[in-house]
Amino acid sequence: MIVSFDLDDTLFVSEKNFQTESPLKFPLNMIYKERLRLGTVELMKYIQGHDIKLWIYTTSYRSERYIRELFKCYGIKLDNVINGAKHAEDVQAGRAEGMPSKYPSKYRIDLHIDDDISVYQNGQIYGFNVFIVGEQDNEWTQKIINEIERIKKKIK
Repeated sequence: MIVSFDLDDTLFVSEKNFQTESPLKFPLNMIYKERLRLGTVELMKYIQGHDIKLWIYTTSYRSERYIRELFKCYGIKLDNVINGAKHAEDVQAGRAEGMPSKYPSKYRIDLHIDDDISVYQNGQIYGFNVFIVGEQDNEWTQKIINEIERIKKKIK
């Protein structure tokens, strides 16, 4: 099974509106200024501990190396990173018609977690699973675990 996460407003959140993980220690906090939604590290370690591949799928143009290194600082090894450049190369690939901003089924992703309702709507149209996270929710990690378990039963 493969689970992917969006970054901006899904995992990278404003500490004004969300509870966040502790910031990285100096000097890493000067390089990686993004703040992770509280529960991200525990959820990702849970996913990896259950032999599920962990991907980042973002429209951001942050480099793959930057994303991998940021999560490595939290003890998380990502299995794959798809950024805006990779998505454009693989999915849009010179097509004249516009493709969805994310297309998880192209990569055989079983569940994508995002904050953007249009990604969910595209999932309904193009046939991929999207779980939407929104405002501060202390149960968001358990809801995702429940969704992972539901999908695992379907794909067995």
